[in-house]
Amino acid sequence: MIGAIIGDIIGSRFEFDNHLSEEFELFAKRSVFTDDSALTIAVARWLLGDGTLVTILVDEFDRYPGLSYGGGSNSGLRRRKSGLQ
Repeated sequence: MIGAIIGDIIGSRFEFDNHLSEEFELFAKRSVFTDDSALTIAVARWLLGDGTLVTILVDEFDRYPGLSYGGGSNSGLRRRKSGLQ
């Protein structure tokens, strides 16, 4: 899991700007923690029995609200937070 999160951070700056060379700085100023890492943490918490998946996803969404979750995730998690199904 740590490797997945490190890889996500390293690759974050290339998500919409592919980089074909194997030569690049591992951690640059534009390298960031992303929604992929937050959701990886949520699934790990669920697998470890930390609660229901929906509750944990909403908790991670609240913990990291500024990440670029996909449009469906944003609206679905907001509905769950407000008590709508």
